[in-house]
Amino acid sequence: MEALGKKGIIINVGRGGLIDEMEMVKCLVDGVIGGAGLDVFEIEPGVPEELFGLDKFFFFGLDNVVLSPHAAMVTQGSLDNIAQLALANLTAFFSDQPLISPVRLD
Repeated sequence: MEALGKKGIIINVGRGGLIDEMEMVKCLVDGVIGGAGLDVFEIEPGVPEELFGLDKFFFFGLDNVVLSPHAAMVTQGSLDNIAQLALANLTAFFSDQPLISPVRLD
């Protein structure tokens, strides 16, 4: 994180466990990094208490942090793709054709 520097910003929309959250908070508070934008957390749902309620881990009070509720994939394009896939599967089902993305129950 030190390599990012004081103007560096961590963005994580992938997997929460990729970042040491406690170290990141320390770096944010101490000014080692400039900010963070997080859509995922190591433990979901919710954010661990240690990150926002105890000692200097007042995560939600930091003005250099933006949090979102694991919704980064929700874009107009992704919603359009989901709708198109659902429609294609329904069309295939009612036409007695193989489904594009069947769910295996075994």
